[in-house]
Amino acid sequence: MRKNLQPVLEALAAGVIVFLLTITNLFSPLDYIARDRLYQVPRGIESDIKIIGIDAKTLGEYGRIDTWSRSIYADLINKLCVDDNTKPAVIGFDILFSSGITGNDGDQLFADAASRHGNVVVVNQLSYSKKWETDKNGVLYYPVNGVDNPYAELFDAASVGYCNVSQDSDGTVRRIIPAEVFEGTEYHSFATVMYERYCAEMGITPNNIPTDITGRTMINYSGKPGDYEYISMSDVLNGSIDPRIFDDSIVFVGAYDPEMMDDFNVPNGGSSQMYGVEIHANIFQSYLQGRFALNGNAYLLGLITGVIAMLLHFLFRKLKTWQSVILLVASISAEVALLVWINNNGYSHSIIYFPIVLILSFIYSLSINYLLEKRKKDKVLNAFRKYVAPQIVEEIAKKGDFEIRVGGENRDIAVLFVDIRGFTTMSEALEPEQVVEILNEYLTLTTKSIFDNSGTLDKFVGDATMAVFNSPFYLEDYEYKAVCAAMDIVKGGEAIEEKFQKRFGRSVGFGVGVNCGPAVIGNVGCDFRMDFTAIGDTVNTAARLEANAKKGQVLISDVLYERLKDRLEVAEVGEIPLKGKTKGVFVYEVKKVL
Repeated sequence: MRKNLQPVLEALAAGVIVFLLTITNLFSPLDYIARDRLYQVPRGIESDIKIIGIDAKTLGEYGRIDTWSRSIYADLINKLCVDDNTKPAVIGFDILFSSGITGNDGDQLFADAASRHGNVVVVNQLSYSKKWETDKNGVLYYPVNGVDNPYAELFDAASVGYCNVSQDSDGTVRRIIPAEVFEGTEYHSFATVMYERYCAEMGITPNNIPTDITGRTMINYSGKPGDYEYISMSDVLNGSIDPRIFDDSIVFVGAYDPEMMDDFNVPNGGSSQMYGVEIHANIFQSYLQGRFALNGNAYLLGLITGVIAMLLHFLFRKLKTWQSVILLVASISAEVALLVWINNNGYSHSIIYFPIVLILSFIYSLSINYLLEKRKKDKVLNAFRKYVAPQIVEEIAKKGDFEIRVGGENRDIAVLFVDIRGFTTMSEALEPEQVVEILNEYLTLTTKSIFDNSGTLDKFVGDATMAVFNSPFYLEDYEYKAVCAAMDIVKGGEAIEEKFQKRFGRSVGFGVGVNCGPAVIGNVGCDFRMDFTAIGDTVNTAARLEANAKKGQVLISDVLYERLKDRLEVAEVGEIPLKGKTKGVFVYEVKKVL
């Protein structure tokens, strides 16, 4: 029950985490970076939007901007407006003209030019309280507590919009507040007023700009810093530029030099900042094309992605690694593509939390599956340790190769049989506990001798032991190692014989038979009970050799002797008949291994 419940709880946790992260936007700086990269891609700028920049060249020619007579701006308007039919649709000055200069006719000239042509927009500036308040919907906001308007003559002659831009917590301008209210009066942003005047001049119906509950809307930037056509104000004033290029265009006039400190971080700027006048140009184009995005419903997105994350976690726990990788990549790609499409159609959502949790879910599932697989392999290894020499098990563990062919295969092997001489008579004369003690010590000796020589313990049959070499895993020099194991058993048996002679007055000893040759190895049995063993004449001959061996003897066949004759000292026993074979086998007794 617990095993089946764990994946359910894991999946539920993944879904809840996605939901909570989405609705709280806990890692908003990281989410901003992702949104900037995916949502704020270049879309192409409108050629009718032009920027006249107060740049280094202009400042070098006319001096610091705070020393200028405002007649310069009157001259600029008059240059741009060739006549009533050839002029910009709207001219916007992103420059704060706070108060008139006493005794200077330039202020009036500027106001007169703006009034005469009727297509000029200037800016005021809002000041905000440093303490936030809560509106009737429970939304936090910073109220406006003052407005810095242009001087009176200009205020009456031109349209006015506030130039404030809204910066996120990381100092980046991603959204605007199209309208603010102060003391019962509604104020519109600079780009909003520019757009309204442009629509009035061109006789078109303005697009409705949606806002969220905070009164804001996201800017979908069309251009990067420097993308909009920029012309030095100095070049326009000195006549280097044909003013007819501005006919029916939208002209923004503003700071275009870092010394004027009117540049900001923007989502698509990278390491470059964007001048305020360029930001207003981007906002204007978004108005023109109706391309803004509201913050989407985080609760709905969190619920949908949370449920999907739960389902995917289940699949990660069930599928193979390569299948999970494909599913992971496909899911994240689909989420990103869908949210980018939704952003381009008016709604902006957090984008990082589903991929983050999904990747963590995949890693967790991969780790758990690895541990479960490792546990299975450890069980196999532990099973092997009961039958196979420890060094073979360790080598298998290093290589990770656990494959044993199902069914049978022909292979050349060496087979060893050993049993206790006189065991039946001895067991009748001793207590059961004493018989078990002798048998256990004998089995410990034979098993250790087999494992020390990299053999495989095939089975115990009463007081007999069967071992194979070169099965189920390939073993170098397996014939020699089989004979060495036999000699170790006989030598170890001498100590056991002496021990039990003193304790029980009974003598025990071992007879061993070893043969080599082809055999069939594999799983033998039925569906509900199988053994991995070796069968064939080679095995039968080894068993017959053991049956003919006297206490302390190691008998080998002539086939095995021919393979190892340079490495053994033997005594000829001669040809002996073996049960089940029509022809006798020439047998040797091993005296010593070299």
